[in-house]
Amino acid sequence: MTKVAILSEPTETGAVAYRAIAGARQSVGRSAGEALDTLTGALPPEEAGTLVVVQHFLPDRFFPIEQLARLRQLMAEWRVARDRGVSLSAAEQSELDALIEAEVRAASERAAAMLREVEG
Repeated sequence: MTKVAILSEPTETGAVAYRAIAGARQSVGRSAGEALDTLTGALPPEEAGTLVVVQHFLPDRFFPIEQLARLRQLMAEWRVARDRGVSLSAAEQSELDALIEAEVRAASERAAAMLREVEG
């Protein structure tokens, strides 16, 4: 079974886009459904069965508000730095990398908790 995560992300125009991710494959759409349809249409037949998790980037017991707020702040700073052709400081980049890893772990824990509920 292929696991698909769908993330909402702000665009440069202030709208929201949706990114569907399954392993190394990704697609972006104007809606979660559009992103999912594009991604699943590109999957080989043996990966057609999917489990979809839509993450709205709200705080929860796996990734609290303090971490989420700091991740958003650092991502905004990273985008500004990228647009200017510079990098974050080593300390900021290290903190950003750690927060991204923490969110990935939280997503795993969140998915495991959902699976326990479904199996239940």
